Amino acid sequence: MTKVYIATERRPNGAAFIVAAGLAALGALLIWQGGAIPDKGGYAGIGSGDVPKFVGYGLLALAFGHVWSGLRHGTTGRLHPQFVPVLWIVAGLALQLVLLWPAGFTVASGLLFAFTAAGFGKRNLGLTLPIGLALSLLIYGVFDQLLKLKLPAGLLENLIFGG
Repeated sequence: MTKVYIATERRPNGAAFIVAAGLAALGALLIWQGGAIPDKGGYAGIGSGDVPKFVGYGLLALAFGHVWSGLRHGTTGRLHPQFVPVLWIVAGLALQLVLLWPAGFTVASGLLFAFTAAGFGKRNLGLTLPIGLALSLLIYGVFDQLLKLKLPAGLLENLIFGG
């Protein structure tokens, strides 16, 4: 005779509590370190220590949300990891790392965009690569022309924006 166990009540989600503890610890650390930065708010009243505090309070709010979700929803089952999408994204990051200086920001970041889209299920590189290149070129233009910040330039950037 086989016994079948039916869960009549949900258990709290332990993983959500672990994530909440990590978020709370990081948030508390940021608030503590933000308080240690000398406050030079100037005319606006906002100093350099206020940004870490703001992020820390946001992380504490996220930690509370994780606790709430862990208590409310409980565990419903395990998700199985998908390794192929992760490999697409890691390959895109590796390509960007290798191609950033020789090929320039636009090509390296366009390939990262296309590979990340492939990792999320959009495997049509003929569509995602031109979109990634266009967005990367736009971002390069904003940084180079408007913000006057230099990103690694390749042949494409030199042709369009000059050396």
